[in-house]
Amino acid sequence: MNYRLDKYGNKISILGFGCMRFAQSKGKINMELTERQIMSAFQAGVNYFDTAYIYSGSETAIGEIFAKHQIRNQLYIATKLPHYLIKNENKLEDLFEEQLKRLQTDYIDYYLMHMLNDVETWNRLKALGIEEWIAKKKETGAIRQIGFSYHGNSDMFCQLLDAYDWDFCQIQYNYLDENSQAGRKGLNYANAKGLPVIIMEPLRGGKLVNRLPEEALNIFADYKTQYTPAQWAFRWLWNQPEVTCVLSGMNSDEMVRDNIQTASTAAVGELGPDEEAMLKRVVKAINAKMKVGCTGCGYCMPCPKNVDIPGTFSAYNRRYAEGKSSGFFDYLMCTALRKNSTAASNCIGCGKCESHCPQHIAIREELKNAQKELEGPIYRIARKIIEVFKIF
Repeated sequence: MNYRLDKYGNKISILGFGCMRFAQSKGKINMELTERQIMSAFQAGVNYFDTAYIYSGSETAIGEIFAKHQIRNQLYIATKLPHYLIKNENKLEDLFEEQLKRLQTDYIDYYLMHMLNDVETWNRLKALGIEEWIAKKKETGAIRQIGFSYHGNSDMFCQLLDAYDWDFCQIQYNYLDENSQAGRKGLNYANAKGLPVIIMEPLRGGKLVNRLPEEALNIFADYKTQYTPAQWAFRWLWNQPEVTCVLSGMNSDEMVRDNIQTASTAAVGELGPDEEAMLKRVVKAINAKMKVGCTGCGYCMPCPKNVDIPGTFSAYNRRYAEGKSSGFFDYLMCTALRKNSTAASNCIGCGKCESHCPQHIAIREELKNAQKELEGPIYRIARKIIEVFKIF
């Protein structure tokens, strides 16, 4: 297993175990399979395990497994605070204590604000005393390091990085999302601030393995070096020294074995210009069904009315490349799950964005098209629920 260092010099395995998608049996976590897979990964050198309060049964499962094998002090637990459920400091404390109980531990190594997607939300938490609460927990050792996970555009990500003295961060990043979400720009900005970056969705929820178009598969098959699609995706990430740890939601013995083998042989600088060019062709094949030729460069931003233009077009394209549900959840996450909406429907047609677009996209027209397809009844209901209950 290869390792990279966190902000304080601790060695983190470059492969992390994502604990959201454990094997299921009759609607519940299959503890026998999960224990076997977790212990196989641990014995092979994986030492970073990522879970969250809202991952049903996950915290309890790994708490039981780590306690049974008495290995808690040999690994790192990362879990997440559902800040959108926090209305006061008492609730904050109650949720944290519940997590410690589930995990059968008295400290969390890496604690994240779950889906912290804008500065306004962070300011709301600050008003509730989150900074003082974190300081107390770090002083007592109950929280060792503090960070946040993020879904949104690179500009807001950079603003969040500047809003607090974070210890680490977690982003969605893969060769298909190089210029969307936080993207390479966000990755490099975090690295320049000395922050470790944990990667989620390295395979785009399986898209980069199980749902590749035939054209993309043929590009891989014809290339001089032979790796599986999953191995290419992981190696592309580990080729970058700015990437600290890549999470994989492993739920089969084969997946654990294959990912461990890749993590044990991957190295920075392994992929050169030829491999990068090949993967660009793969991306082009995947994006052949794109509705808008947006590269996610962000020159159109910021929008005077707070529209997340690159995020909207990314979700719009994903709707056609991967299916309606994928596009919908992407759009909901990047526009509605935040304090102030960044939806396409905010557009007033000022045209400022179009004057800066190097692709000469008719942004105003395409935003209307995206709005028509992405902001249907279900989206509007979800947005109303978020507003009424002040979830963000």
